[in-house]
Amino acid sequence: MAWTLSARRLYTPFDVIEHPRVLVEGGTIVAIHSGATSETTGRVVDLGQATIVPGFVDLHIHGGNGHDVMEDDAAALPAVEKQLALHGVTSYFPTTVTAPLDATLRALERLGAAIEAAENDSHAASGTRARPLGIHLEGPFISHARRGVHPPADLLPPRMETFEKFWQASRGRIKVMTIAPELEGASELIAEATRRGVCVSLGHSDATLDAAERGIAAGGRHATHTFNAMRPLGHRDPGILGAALVDDRLTADVIADGIHLDPMVLQLFLRSKGPEQAVLITDAIAATGMPDGRYRLGSLEVDVKGDTCTSDGKLAGSVLTMDRAVRNVVQLANWDLRSAVQLATANPARVVAQSTRGRLGVGMAADMVVLNDEGVVQKTIVGGVVD
Repeated sequence: MAWTLSARRLYTPFDVIEHPRVLVEGGTIVAIHSGATSETTGRVVDLGQATIVPGFVDLHIHGGNGHDVMEDDAAALPAVEKQLALHGVTSYFPTTVTAPLDATLRALERLGAAIEAAENDSHAASGTRARPLGIHLEGPFISHARRGVHPPADLLPPRMETFEKFWQASRGRIKVMTIAPELEGASELIAEATRRGVCVSLGHSDATLDAAERGIAAGGRHATHTFNAMRPLGHRDPGILGAALVDDRLTADVIADGIHLDPMVLQLFLRSKGPEQAVLITDAIAATGMPDGRYRLGSLEVDVKGDTCTSDGKLAGSVLTMDRAVRNVVQLANWDLRSAVQLATANPARVVAQSTRGRLGVGMAADMVVLNDEGVVQKTIVGGVVD
């Protein structure tokens, strides 16, 4: 069924189109015209003075709406996906946290099956739910020194046999892997994961600059929640953070919630990586969208008060939503809305080689978010389904 979406403006996000007419058919954008009197097809949905942007893509998300993506509950992912869509996320990468091996394998099996089902049914996650595109494996191949709240007893050295178990359990749906490049065996595993099409992200790491560069040479091309769970920057010892900020071979993401990074550090990050290499993530946990209390993050218990999530006194994820992250970049770093939107759309999509998402144009998925002038979500359209 063909239909047309009209609004005051559209961000591709690289270009601005005034008075757009977006023609959609079968979940795909077939044309974008400019001008109030331009061509329309079928039903016309007029959004008035709103702005249309691509659907947000979250590369690092542990849960929301009271549920964790690793839990053994058929209602968990649908609940998370509904909440994500409320905040403009149309595609996401459910993210594991270090847990006992058997629990990780069971979670990967469930997530792999869910992603496969979504791939085989174009309507599986359309309409009111975000769509899972792949798994982000965060741990267990991380540094004890920079593990954050990841349980130390469950950390494992990078070994191909362990990764192969994860790969088989997930049905090959691991698309992002966070790893500490300084660990023995990391370079070999980075190279093999890269060969399989995994975006290897350096993080939870105490790496020196030399060790970080070895990880990049092996295939690492992204950095996980930059500044957090990383060796601090020293003026004679730049470490992994120096590479994340300066090396153009790495894209990098941040949690822009005003808690994980001081606003001045957020500005430093954005100036260093620029509008093409910076990515927003939420690192959101089950407590997102819920009242204060105690929630699960994998096998951990996390206390949530206000916007702060802690476990044993350490930060443990966030309750950040992607639309708020975009607004925070505008408010805390003085970026314009179009540029901030790029950090949540085209940039993360490019990091994970999603060629039909993150941008609006002919042939792209009809995943769109409708924003007001302040960047508040008015409507989310997943797979071309509009109510």
